[in-house]
Amino acid sequence: MDKKNALRAGAVTAGTTLMMLLMTSPALALTRDDGDDPGPGLSVAETLGLYVAAPIVLFLVIAGLVMVGDKSRKTQNES
Repeated sequence: MDKKNALRAGAVTAGTTLMMLLMTSPALALTRDDGDDPGPGLSVAETLGLYVAAPIVLFLVIAGLVMVGDKSRKTQNES
């Protein structure tokens, strides 16, 4: 019974994904809207910095602040 349910779930997922891919049309991205004025594109370095490096740095800063706050609370409880 589990094998039949898994097969059915896989078929539904595959069918849904296929329909979503067929329904989306990337050709609509080529037509410009009225008043559309796109800026210059990003370079590879700018793209990596914005979408890879910045989130990693932000995560490390937040994690560091949490660790500092946790350590200060532990030293107050030990005293």
